[in-house]
Amino acid sequence: MGETSVNFAKASTTALQDPQLRANFRRAMDGLMSKRAVQFADSKEWNAVRALGASVRLRALSKLPELLEKLEANCTRNGIQVHWASTTDEANAIVLSIMQRVNAKLVVKGKSMVSEEMHLNAFLEQHGIESLESDLGEYIVQLDEAMPSHIIMPAIHMNTKQIAHLFKQKIKEAEYTEDVAQLTDLARRVLRKKFATADVGISGVNMAVAETGTLCLVENEGNGRMSTTVPPVHIAVMGLEKVVEKLEDVPPVISLLTRSATAQPITTYVNMISSPRKEGEKDGPREIHLVILDNGRSSIYADEELRNTLRCIRCGACMNHCPVYTKVGGHAYEAPYPGPIGSILVPQMEGLAKRGELPHACTMCNACVEICPVKIPIVEIMGRLRAEAVHPGDSVKGAGSRASKAEAMVWKGWSMTYASPLAYRFATGLLAKLGNAAPTSLPLLKEWTNVRAKPRFASRTLHDLAREKGIPDV
Repeated sequence: MGETSVNFAKASTTALQDPQLRANFRRAMDGLMSKRAVQFADSKEWNAVRALGASVRLRALSKLPELLEKLEANCTRNGIQVHWASTTDEANAIVLSIMQRVNAKLVVKGKSMVSEEMHLNAFLEQHGIESLESDLGEYIVQLDEAMPSHIIMPAIHMNTKQIAHLFKQKIKEAEYTEDVAQLTDLARRVLRKKFATADVGISGVNMAVAETGTLCLVENEGNGRMSTTVPPVHIAVMGLEKVVEKLEDVPPVISLLTRSATAQPITTYVNMISSPRKEGEKDGPREIHLVILDNGRSSIYADEELRNTLRCIRCGACMNHCPVYTKVGGHAYEAPYPGPIGSILVPQMEGLAKRGELPHACTMCNACVEICPVKIPIVEIMGRLRAEAVHPGDSVKGAGSRASKAEAMVWKGWSMTYASPLAYRFATGLLAKLGNAAPTSLPLLKEWTNVRAKPRFASRTLHDLAREKGIPDV
């Protein structure tokens, strides 16, 4: 294969054996689903705003190259410096060069999934720069030296008691308490000191408006606003698909995002950033840099079907309703984007040779499709990636890397059997007589029987039953 494959099956099996993890997720998911349902109680309104949100994203994708050029031109006119990165390595190098130019030693970060994609914290630490997460959930998982387990609620896999023990262990002079308000206040005190002394602030971008050159960020804790206004330099990182055409496109997408993600009509803070501090203004950064990352997105965009992956607004609703994700949690995916959206996005970014298992982490129940606020056909794309994994081609990185000659021979035999009435009757008759005596250790049955009992074959075939009832063969 050329690359080391990530073993989702092993990681998910480990997660299923952790009763505390499953209890934490079950409690959290039940609450999120019920609260979201209240926000979209009116089905007519849900269908209308969903159709509007989908049209906004589809229109933006249909004009993506043009809108990106327009975004760059308007950001530059506003005083925002735009940088383009083909890969995460390039993006990291751009961020590092900005920091080294201003001699930065401390960075505070607002929430950003693209920075997780870049593994930015680890990269900066390797170059002697302290990078501190300021979102409470991200701060918790950073202390725990773990990846976020959810794109909206990074520490959703942990309960209050686990967080209390973590704070006691990792924060100097912290006293053990399970009082949520005291734990939050403790984190706030630590982070406030860092905001005041940080050299650079880093954030993500929920939407970038091409028409005005505006960066839009939504958040609840105020850390995003602090990260983007207190330090003298602000660096925003975004995937190239995050652009929308007009300012009027922002409200419907925000409405869908906040209600789907956290069951709020709107978040506590909505930040619209259009320029660095101007002469006479008392606050804001003196420099703003926008790093636009490709990292495989152009290849996804080139395929009309797979392009729909890029509609995603990162609300996390598909995760909250997924029967697989809610059982195994986000860490089993070992990726920055877990759940249904991660199962189609990550294999396209990193290749099917490494991530070919993820499209199979799906029951095809369609819950994610029904709940997606921008109508991404996730299950159809999942099926497409499964097929790409075993058929050589150039549409997806690593296509054909999981092909198996033995499996191909089995399907060829199946096809020939079903194409010939004589072969079908012979095969089903033979299985009816001998199937139940077949050893379960045969290679073709091993994976099946490892997880479930081998089904017993019927004593008579459908043809036998039809003949007994006088139904003629077709």
